[in-house]
Amino acid sequence: MSSNDPASPSQQPAAPSAGKTPKEPAVGFTRAGALWSFLILGFLILIVLLIFITQNMAPTKFYFLTWHWSLPLGVAILLAAVGGGLLTVAVGTARIFQLRRTAKKHLAAARAQQRDVEPPS
Repeated sequence: MSSNDPASPSQQPAAPSAGKTPKEPAVGFTRAGALWSFLILGFLILIVLLIFITQNMAPTKFYFLTWHWSLPLGVAILLAAVGGGLLTVAVGTARIFQLRRTAKKHLAAARAQQRDVEPPS
């Protein structure tokens, strides 16, 4: 057992000396810190995607109605994923606009009802 054991009941922790100031707390969550974290995560995902594309460069033929074309398999899969993401964003944006419009209507109705209920001064 060491003599510097802080859990020992007979010893109390030393008080900070008058010349030393206690350490300042670490900086908490900031938007800039989150931005850097997501930027690093985005670059890591980009590196993985580039590796995937370079490893899947075999030309693949695609047919859609009367169109025929050839693309590397990795690029085709990447384009399909981007298209799916854009479709999801479009549907989500339409839903957000719909909810905002409904919320504005309810807010206007509540304000009108509040004006009707308030007694004149």
